[in-house]
Amino acid sequence: MRADTSILSADAGIALSTERLTKVWGSFIANSDIDFRLPVGARHALIGPNGAGKTTFINMLTGVLAPTSGRVFIGGEDVTADRQERRVRKGIARTFQINNLFPGLTVLDSVLLAILERKNLAESWFRPLKSHVAEIEEAMDLITDLGLEAQAGVEVKTLAYGKQRLMEIALALASRPRILLLDEPAAGIPAGESSEVFSVIARLPSDVSILFIEHDMDLVRRFSQRITVLVGGKVLTEGAPDEIMADPRVREVYLGESAHG
Repeated sequence: MRADTSILSADAGIALSTERLTKVWGSFIANSDIDFRLPVGARHALIGPNGAGKTTFINMLTGVLAPTSGRVFIGGEDVTADRQERRVRKGIARTFQINNLFPGLTVLDSVLLAILERKNLAESWFRPLKSHVAEIEEAMDLITDLGLEAQAGVEVKTLAYGKQRLMEIALALASRPRILLLDEPAAGIPAGESSEVFSVIARLPSDVSILFIEHDMDLVRRFSQRITVLVGGKVLTEGAPDEIMADPRVREVYLGESAHG
C-alpha cells in the first residue's frame, strides 16, 4: 500500500510539495506521478534533458496549468484548485525563460510598480512619487540588494541581458515570496554574467525557498544543495550534487555519456 504522502506534505519545514502530480495531453504524458518536497530555505535544482517536463512541472506549481491528477501544497495547504493570483498571495513567485518586463519604465519605477501592486496601491500609481516614500525606499533597498542601484534611473529596455534577468528576479521578489521558482535564470547570458546572476541568487534571504531549472551543470553544482532529475516526465533520481553528478544514469541520459565510460 502506498504511504499517505498528504501527511508528509503537511510536515513542518516543507515550503512546497506535490503528491503524484501528473499532466497528460491526449496520449502525451508530460509529467507522471511526481512526488516532490522543497524544504523551507532550500536551494534546489531541477534538471533534465530537453522535453523532460521541467517547465510543465513549474507551470503546475504556479497554477499556469491545472494537473490532470495529483495535488500541490504550499506550506502543507492544498492549493491544487487555486488560481495563479491566489498562489502568489500565499507566497509563490516565479521568473520565466523569456523575461516579462516593463521595457519603457526605469528600473526603479518597475520595481516600485510591483510593490504598489502587492500593497493594492497600483491604482495610485499616477500620484506624485513623494506620496510613496515607504515604497520607494523598499524598491531602492531591493534594487541595491540585487546590485542594480547604478541602473535605478535607466530604462529597462536599455539594460544588458544579464541585468534584465536580475530585474526579473527583483520583480518576483517585490511580491515578498516565501517560494521563488526560477526557470533558467541564466539562459542566454554570457558565462561571466550568469555567475553574477547566480551569486545574487545565492545571497537571497535564507528563509526564501528556491527551486530553479538550469542546464549549466557547473552552476547547478555550485549553487544547489539538492538536485531532482526529470527524464520523460518522471523523477529519475534525487540527491546531493555530488551524488547526482556521479550517477551513471544521469551521466548517460543527461550528460550524454555512456554508462560504461
